[in-house]
Amino acid sequence: MAIGALIGAYQEDDSGSLRALLPLAGRTLIEYQVKCAAAAGAAPIVIMVERVPQALQDAFERLRLDGVGVFPVSDVNEAVTRFEAGSMILLLGDGIVSSVDLVSSLAGEADTAIATVPDDERHEDFERIDAHSRWAGVAVVDARLLGSTAAILGDWDLQSTLLRRAIQEGARLVRAADQASEPLLVQSADELADFQRHLILASKGGRNDWTSRYLLPPIEDFATEHLMETPIWPSWLIWGALALTLGGAICFSRGWLGAGLVLLIISMPLDLIAGRLATIRLKPLPTRMLSRLALWPAAGIALLAIGLWETRHGTGWGSLVAAGSACAFAEAARIEKATMPPGGELWLFSRRNAIVLAVPFALAGVWTAYLLAALFYAAMSFFIVQRVRHHPSS
Repeated sequence: MAIGALIGAYQEDDSGSLRALLPLAGRTLIEYQVKCAAAAGAAPIVIMVERVPQALQDAFERLRLDGVGVFPVSDVNEAVTRFEAGSMILLLGDGIVSSVDLVSSLAGEADTAIATVPDDERHEDFERIDAHSRWAGVAVVDARLLGSTAAILGDWDLQSTLLRRAIQEGARLVRAADQASEPLLVQSADELADFQRHLILASKGGRNDWTSRYLLPPIEDFATEHLMETPIWPSWLIWGALALTLGGAICFSRGWLGAGLVLLIISMPLDLIAGRLATIRLKPLPTRMLSRLALWPAAGIALLAIGLWETRHGTGWGSLVAAGSACAFAEAARIEKATMPPGGELWLFSRRNAIVLAVPFALAGVWTAYLLAALFYAAMSFFIVQRVRHHPSS
């Protein structure tokens, strides 16, 4: 069944500005709410707002550039016309910060449902439903109920009236406290600090190689916290990593080995940072993203460039053979390790692990030895993957 979203954005915070404009993860609260609704499959997304200041208009424009359209309305009857008859409507309260999981779970309800939190001191700012529950700020109602509520609304608050009528019609109550992150009803930016830290921490996800797990987290955290407040798109960082990798390959082919390694080192965390920014902004990067997929073959080109330079200016054709063999073993291991258990590839050959491996050899100026070490590392990784695949008990 089709589902739309209705989000309130008309109440003021402690400073006299709109709650919807409170800063969250480098954007605004309303942008986060809209992204949550979009992630749950809601369309159209209607914003109830009495006035549209320039800051709110800027937020709408950023959403549009991200591919999420919104429809600001100031009249409830106009809001009703935005939704198809018979559709369900995801209702997000003004100033509510909720997890994507809770919004998505409510959006999947076939009938009217209301998320609740306990009626206790911790949730005293939430609207009371009964002696035991308060509204968590997320609900699903049908378009018919919105239309009939608009007809009798008068000077009453839309969200509160719609909530009361949904309860009277027997809406199912869903305890939101069971979710991974409880909803918040915020009045100031300070109240969003803990939730923002939770978003940053949750964006990290798993790491498949020892370099990204043990060496890069401080760099990732620092860059993510500073870049999330900028207009930089995550895809730009991926393309930057690819350009640096290819630039490193060019440097290797010219004999600027140290410069090439520096470019590769700089490229290491960029795709991880991009993934975290995309997660925080609730728009994960595509799995088959071209620039991301190209990082692996680009790293192979860089390794071959080292072998070609050493072949021409040092140890002969053996260096190029070692580089090519390392690439072949690495690619074979990458293809075969699809069946590896989670975390099983931590110590195997990877793009980042290979870059870090080059550092001590570069400091010692023995690049041919590095190619032999890379060959041994890639070959052992391949044989380990084969052992695990064909002998699962190992």
